[in-house]
Amino acid sequence: MVFEEARVLDPVAVPAAAPESVGSPLLWAVSIAALVFLLVIDFAVTRRPHEVKLGEAVGWSVFYIVLPVLFGFWLWAAYGGTQSLEFFTGYVVEKSLSVDNLFVFMLLLTAFAVPEALHQRALLYGIVGALVLRGVFIAMGAALLQAGTWAFLLFGAILLATGGKILRDAVKGRQEQERDVSEMRSVRLLRRLMPVTDEYRGGKLSVVEGGRRMLTPLAVVVVALFATDVVFAVDSVPAVYGITEDPYLVFTTNAFALLGLRALYFVLRTTLSKLAHLDYGLALILVLIGLKLVLHWAHGIWPAVPEVPTLVSLLAIVVILGTVTLTSLHARRAALRRSSGD
Repeated sequence: MVFEEARVLDPVAVPAAAPESVGSPLLWAVSIAALVFLLVIDFAVTRRPHEVKLGEAVGWSVFYIVLPVLFGFWLWAAYGGTQSLEFFTGYVVEKSLSVDNLFVFMLLLTAFAVPEALHQRALLYGIVGALVLRGVFIAMGAALLQAGTWAFLLFGAILLATGGKILRDAVKGRQEQERDVSEMRSVRLLRRLMPVTDEYRGGKLSVVEGGRRMLTPLAVVVVALFATDVVFAVDSVPAVYGITEDPYLVFTTNAFALLGLRALYFVLRTTLSKLAHLDYGLALILVLIGLKLVLHWAHGIWPAVPEVPTLVSLLAIVVILGTVTLTSLHARRAALRRSSGD
């Protein structure tokens, strides 16, 4: 009897109570339908490959920023400030991580010499792959959280390890990352399995030439994008679970952050290279949320251990992003002054 009572009180062994979610079946259905509708619009826009002008990119970026803001205010009116604050904080985290995602997309498109007119379609394939993978990881995360509070410790460890790796890579520079991009195992395997045409064939992923099916370089790019999507899903889903345990809010923060990536890419592609300290900021954000998850796990065992409020997390994330942006711009101006002096 004593053994059974001790086992019941063990917070690591006891499955966690299912978090109360705002996502009713109807709300899930409406949200997924709206997501599919927006993706259909994106595919229609990119049906005819064309070079994206800055005005078009800014317009779509504003649209995809206004949508989550309106959704967050709707959450506030319908469910209260807590859910709205968790959504906005999770959205800021996901959007921050997606900027680094964009940098890798940029490296891939450059490494494979993707024509400018095909950038939109390639990015859209990458975003769809990311959405599917995030959905899978979100469902897995929800199951882990219900299996036991140890999931918070696992997520925290993943984020702490990822933050440390990003910090090490930032110190070394991006050259190593660029070499990895051009030698991805998934791409090498794909080239062994099927022949690849020498040139792009518009927006087609495969063509029939000489009586045999061949992949186009665009298909190879898409596979490379999907491979990087897996890595970013492993990072981002635990990160937003550190903000909210509601799977619906986790899903919507990821969906809104990813939907605007295609347009944001064309707005920021010249700016991203100027944010030399961005990876330092992302590493700090992941470490911060990792510690938040570990403290949340420890609080369930030892109530005296403090937790990090969501508002504090949001303010810290904003401060970190603002700081690395300012330091990056300062470092760039200093480099320009030195080069002009030489």
